Amino acid sequence: PIDFVLQLGDSIDGQNIRRGEAESALQQVLAVLGELSVPVHHAWGNHELYNFSRSRLVHTGLYSRPAGGSDGPADRECHAYHCSLAPRLRLVVLDTYDVSTLGADPGSPRQQEALRVLREKNPNDDLNSPAGLEEPYFVAFNGGFSQAQLDWFDEVLKFSDENQEKVIVMGHVPIHPYASNGVCLAWNYEAALSVIHSHGCVVCVLAGHLHDGAYCLDSHRVHHLTLEGVIETPPESNAFGTIYVYEDRMLLKGRGRIPDRVMHF
Repeated sequence: PIDFVLQLGDSIDGQNIRRGEAESALQQVLAVLGELSVPVHHAWGNHELYNFSRSRLVHTGLYSRPAGGSDGPADRECHAYHCSLAPRLRLVVLDTYDVSTLGADPGSPRQQEALRVLREKNPNDDLNSPAGLEEPYFVAFNGGFSQAQLDWFDEVLKFSDENQEKVIVMGHVPIHPYASNGVCLAWNYEAALSVIHSHGCVVCVLAGHLHDGAYCLDSHRVHHLTLEGVIETPPESNAFGTIYVYEDRMLLKGRGRIPDRVMHF
């Protein structure tokens, strides 16, 4: 039997809000996941943030950050946290829309700062368009990390180093350009990579967002796996996988569009 489920974001579609179906779509998904007898760890994707504000998502079943303790950043609306999955195996969930124009209250400092960052890099009328950009990932459907989240992330990895743990990181937006198409990439991905590469404990980074999927083994031998999206999967097929974790490797058994893969540590 499986021990837990990692849901990498975009569990509902952005179109739901236009049809007045945001709440019913979310409840439909949560009802199915609620049948599981194991924990489900959620990443927040841009499609969740098209439908709900961050302050609303905190009060839904997609908020899987534990209620108490010092498991995440001080900002409770930042959906980042860590937990132990098994002895010497830790999960870190990153909020790749911590700095984002999506989901923030209009006119709030969070939204204003995100808009400033985005506008500095993207002069296009359509902020979702990467046309002509030197850094094409500075588009509104991506987001980035606050310094507070990066500092917290650094402390978690320091703890895992000291305790000889292996760490699996998950978030919606990829943080390595080779695990992306060059557009679907966190705004300040280099800062997140810098934190990971300054420690030795991270073995794998799992992401969604790029529906075609991608993979790379980086210069520090960290696996970056972006999984194919179910949203563009034919009805007769599938897009999920089961990961088996061993002392020296992770074995992904894919279903449908997702290929099998062995990731050695």
